[in-house]
Amino acid sequence: MKSHSTQRIRHIVTGEVRETTQELLAEEPLSIRVQGNPYTVVMRTPGDEIAHVAGFCLGEGIVDAVADFGTLAFCDEDVNVVTVTLTPERSERVPEILDRRGFISQTSCGICGKELIDDLRQVTSTVDASPVAFEVVSNALDALGTHQPLREITRASHAAALAHGTGEILSVAEDAGRHNALDKAVGKLFLQDSLGEARFLVLSSRISYEMVQKAARAGIAIIAAVSRPTALAVELAEGLGITLCSLARGEGLFVYTHPHRIQTQSPE
Repeated sequence: MKSHSTQRIRHIVTGEVRETTQELLAEEPLSIRVQGNPYTVVMRTPGDEIAHVAGFCLGEGIVDAVADFGTLAFCDEDVNVVTVTLTPERSERVPEILDRRGFISQTSCGICGKELIDDLRQVTSTVDASPVAFEVVSNALDALGTHQPLREITRASHAAALAHGTGEILSVAEDAGRHNALDKAVGKLFLQDSLGEARFLVLSSRISYEMVQKAARAGIAIIAAVSRPTALAVELAEGLGITLCSLARGEGLFVYTHPHRIQTQSPE
């Protein structure tokens, strides 16, 4: 399946009609089955399905480690269906998550920030990490566009990138959905057992509370985004020990929580 397709359109300029074409971002359903049962269907841009589901399962609390998977594969080569089985030991530990079809996907209904933090602490620990230089985070945000070929073509995709403390991009993914992009980027490193090398996350979107939850499950202590976070995201990040920052219009960064992790040069 293709990540984008060509569409014939009309371009109207001051009454003049022109025929042209545009590349549009693809969006297709992906069915995720866990332990033989339908778990969820997400609308995503085709590509990186196995990494997507791996990152999704980590974020939802279905798995904590790659070793928790029994199998992770396409269903009869259908790229729109991915099946997951868990080891017997893991399956016995997460029956409630499987019964209610996930943790993160079910916490947005009638729950306040404090309850959300308390619930999330059942499946993750408070995140901690050493500081990262302001210039490193700022430069990574500025350079994110160079890692977005789909956006260059379609002007429609979100991106998520995981970076080393030096600013080196370790994993990046694009998708129509910002949550999917993050799951894909996380899943790539998770499957390589190298998620621990990532020090911060860079997003092309706003920071919603779900993005904070997913970062916490991945052990990422710093999130930097092009757009501002929501109020609930800030409350959640404060409680989970995660640093949130966004681009300041003009120059610099706005830092909303745990500013000690953004290392600035000491005045001489």
